[in-house]
Amino acid sequence: MVTKNDCMIPNCGEIPDFGSKRIVVGAKQLKKAVLSGAARQVFLASDADPGVTEPLEALCRQQGIPYSYVRSMADLGRACRIEVGAAAAAIAE
Repeated sequence: MVTKNDCMIPNCGEIPDFGSKRIVVGAKQLKKAVLSGAARQVFLASDADPGVTEPLEALCRQQGIPYSYVRSMADLGRACRIEVGAAAAAIAE
């Protein structure tokens, strides 16, 4: 598990290619995916509002879902193939 202070997927902010994997984008949808057990790996943007990311980080720890921080919302949004930044995203079943 990579914390906000570590901020690395390796080399701080490199996000794996999501390819054809099912992804969930956004805090509300991610929370639902974590609680339902559908989320397999969670990515949180280090420059996002801590009021959004910290509760998600705590929920991931509680549910045993691996999570990592990435460099920026813009990077995470691009990886998710959306035109805006994303505070949180997950690879899901």
